[in-house]
Amino acid sequence: TDDGKFKHKLAHNESDIEKTYLVQVEGLPSKDSLVKLERGILIKGKKTLPAKAKILTEIDLWERTPPIRERKNIPTTILQIKIKEGRNRQVRRMTAAIGHPTLRLIRISIGKYHLPKDLKPGHYREIKNA
Repeated sequence: TDDGKFKHKLAHNESDIEKTYLVQVEGLPSKDSLVKLERGILIKGKKTLPAKAKILTEIDLWERTPPIRERKNIPTTILQIKIKEGRNRQVRRMTAAIGHPTLRLIRISIGKYHLPKDLKPGHYREIKNA
């Protein structure tokens, strides 16, 4: 957006607006790992607010250029993570803290604004009366 006040309202760390991400991580997180995310993770001496995290099994992501790194013996998993904060690199740091580094990160919604399934990478849609 080119509307600074609107962008601040949506993205600011203290906005209390839920942000939803698709996160492709290395390996397969255990239930205990997901519980850690849901309880909050200590990052740089400060605990994150609780997140909502779940493993998605039937998700089809578009190809990425350049492609993510893939290891023959280590699978990848797609998580859906919802947070209400927005600290610098927070989702990446959270997944790294549970031992599953982020390979790909896609924000699919901020509050009531959702990424349309038919929107191609590099394209945009104009939103009226935000």
